[in-house]
Amino acid sequence: MNSLQGHLLIAAPHLNDPNFFKSVVLLVQHNEQGALGVILNRPTESTIEDVWPQVSQSACNAEGQLYQGGPCPGPLMVVHTDPSVSELEVCQGVFFSTDKASIEQLVSKTAGPLKFVVDYAGWSAGQLEDEIDRGGWLSTPADRTDVFRGDDELWPTILRLASRRVRLAGVDPKLIPDDPSVN
Repeated sequence: MNSLQGHLLIAAPHLNDPNFFKSVVLLVQHNEQGALGVILNRPTESTIEDVWPQVSQSACNAEGQLYQGGPCPGPLMVVHTDPSVSELEVCQGVFFSTDKASIEQLVSKTAGPLKFVVDYAGWSAGQLEDEIDRGGWLSTPADRTDVFRGDDELWPTILRLASRRVRLAGVDPKLIPDDPSVN
């Protein structure tokens, strides 16, 4: 099995499940037991400032939208860029935390981009692979820029990027002319 941890899952245009319609999911974990990810482009109407009193009595110096990470109930989670309070490096320069003390530090420091997420997307062993094989998802390696990109353009932008990578997967880059008009 090839792990897709650190990849973005892009909902195929025909995926009509309301939980995932036009969603981009950051795969935080993917192994033989299953997969866990968070939807990056599903903002709620709440901000971290709105919900922080329910989480902690410490000061909230961070600003930002709260995202609906998926249909499975889960805790407050943060996707961020600070390795010192990380539980897991998802991909290069992108970290993940669910620990209350770590989140309190992130909220008090306000350094770097932060995405606050509640709930998650989960797949049992083999389920995600089956959904990908049936064409429900495209995947592409995640990078820091894409993870923290704005919500409105995330799905179409990442869909175009993933589609281009699929089309070019079998093309030798040495054969692509510098000037496509000579093709």
